Amino acid sequence: MSEHPVITWHEAGAERSAQWNSEAGTPPPKRVVIADDTMTADAAYRLACEGTAMLWRGDFQNARQLLQAMARRADRPPRKPRPAPSSPTEAFHLHRQAQSQRARTLGMLLLQFQEDHTLRLRRAPDVKQALEEAYGPTEERYVASLRELLGLVGAHEWRKKGIDIPATGGRIHPHYGVFAPVRNEYVKLVAEAPLPASHALAFDVGTGTGVLAAVLARRGVARVIATEQDPRALACARENVERLGLADRVEIIDADLFPEGRAPLVVCNPPWVPARPSSPIEHAVYDLDGRMLRGFLEGLSAHLEPAGEGWLLLSDLAEHLGLRSRVELLDAIDKAGLKIVERTDVRPSHPKSSDVGDPLHAARAAEVTSLWRLAIK
Repeated sequence: MSEHPVITWHEAGAERSAQWNSEAGTPPPKRVVIADDTMTADAAYRLACEGTAMLWRGDFQNARQLLQAMARRADRPPRKPRPAPSSPTEAFHLHRQAQSQRARTLGMLLLQFQEDHTLRLRRAPDVKQALEEAYGPTEERYVASLRELLGLVGAHEWRKKGIDIPATGGRIHPHYGVFAPVRNEYVKLVAEAPLPASHALAFDVGTGTGVLAAVLARRGVARVIATEQDPRALACARENVERLGLADRVEIIDADLFPEGRAPLVVCNPPWVPARPSSPIEHAVYDLDGRMLRGFLEGLSAHLEPAGEGWLLLSDLAEHLGLRSRVELLDAIDKAGLKIVERTDVRPSHPKSSDVGDPLHAARAAEVTSLWRLAIK
């Protein structure tokens, strides 16, 4: 592993320390106490809210139950009802703030891992492979939160079983930290949109798992060049393309936005919400100031063949949250020297769109995902 911060604590009359691991980049807690099976949920939750972390020395399954109990306390409605948000934008920021606070509180239950990624706790599961996939090799003991471990194990299971995407002719296996294509409406849009007359070559900008590059290849595009910058996404996309038998037609390269040259078809599914991501995995959803969207639009005409098309896949959730207007989007398209050939819309079917208890339900219920077919003016 690369350089890591260090976490320190007192145990058995001595000061001890270990490497600190946090995928979200949170600093190590300054106050750490030792906890075991005698710790009550109320005491644990109180300590966590005060910013005191608990390094667990008891039974692993008891630690999971304790974390669940802490989560129930964190999710209780406040005793004094808060004023209703004055706007969808305020509701979004309050929701993000609450999510961040919840994550910090539940991240205060810690585990110590050995140099080989194993846990020396009663009834501890075998988590070695899940941790190796996420953290890579290590030669030091380290401490990480139980909440993070459970996320890594869940990602490992997704990677093992994969997600069935019929348009790719198989399954997509997302790696940890790479956005999983669980919302299939944007995949369906790419699978059904009419291809340009010339489809000997296509660029897939910001390919992620490689799912859209695979769809284009299955549709008959002779060669697809897909770009990524994140090392995990590069490895993930290459593995998926190889697994699907498309490595001879899909090339995954390390590039910021566009590859060199021009193509008759350029596809991009940028992050949909112009807000600051709070962890690496959120970069697929949140993009501060809409950097990738602006970069794609501003650079598209220089990478399109004269009669080619750029396909922009974008949710309008940001518009319903007041974070970006339709006028701003249309203005950006126009200023980039582009025109709209056609727009195809589809409504998402993910569970949150029908969850009336979600703080952002009104925006999610109105959300539409679109494929904008763009061409040079």
